[in-house]
Amino acid sequence: MDVEAPAGEVVAFAGGNGSGKSTLLRIAVGLSRPTRGTVAAPPPVVGYVPDRFSPNERMSAAAYLTHMGRVRGLTTSVASARASRLLDRLALVGGKHAPLRSLSKGNAQKVALAQALLVEPGLLVLDEPWSGLDADAHGVLAEIMTEVAASGGTVLFTDHRESVTRARATRTYTVVRGRVSLSGPEPRVTEQRPASDVVLTAGRDGRIPQDLAWDQMDGVLTVSQDVARVRLRVARESIDALLFTVLQHGWSVEYVNGTTTNHHRAPDAVTNGDMR
Repeated sequence: MDVEAPAGEVVAFAGGNGSGKSTLLRIAVGLSRPTRGTVAAPPPVVGYVPDRFSPNERMSAAAYLTHMGRVRGLTTSVASARASRLLDRLALVGGKHAPLRSLSKGNAQKVALAQALLVEPGLLVLDEPWSGLDADAHGVLAEIMTEVAASGGTVLFTDHRESVTRARATRTYTVVRGRVSLSGPEPRVTEQRPASDVVLTAGRDGRIPQDLAWDQMDGVLTVSQDVARVRLRVARESIDALLFTVLQHGWSVEYVNGTTTNHHRAPDAVTNGDMR
């Protein structure tokens, strides 16, 4: 294989389970050695978020991150302050003093991401980074990836969903049975195929709608969310499936692709595929 990951780019590796994506990232990080060949010119600071981070530790998230910061050469005060800022930005549920062993998968993933960012990385490596994260954290992660690339760093990430790799990456490699081929760089998907703007609001029947993992829904390219509304940019061919899903979960559709709707409500029940 011959892989290039220039400074300032967000590079995706797409492929199915067992194709070799995680092994490739471990080689890039330096945790595994290639059978032959070399990783040329790695930056001095590498941040790495593995696909699984399940620490069974009594120490708190803040204490763990402060310790990891000291291991990476920071003073205790700097490491502690940096950890607090990152955990606040990622909105760790339970607070920074929550024991690691008590965290859900999504919140453990936030701690893993924070440890990768304690020292500004020249290379940020993320293995299936959206797995388990809540919708708000998806947006923060996207911002962080953009910031690292904008500051001259490189981001590598894996995902099996084409919609995500096309929306987030400036360059995409496909991994199949250990073989790697370049699929990009490519223009963003919004430049390649039609997309629609969708605005959703809380259900008009007084129900509280279910918060969905917007970034993980097929065809969703961008997400912005406030207290009252969710705004999505969606690939045109995915609109029907997305609207069906959000209506089922209690959302009302306010706007689609420049056409104001009549605030469609979710169906009261769905039985054998028929709405009534």
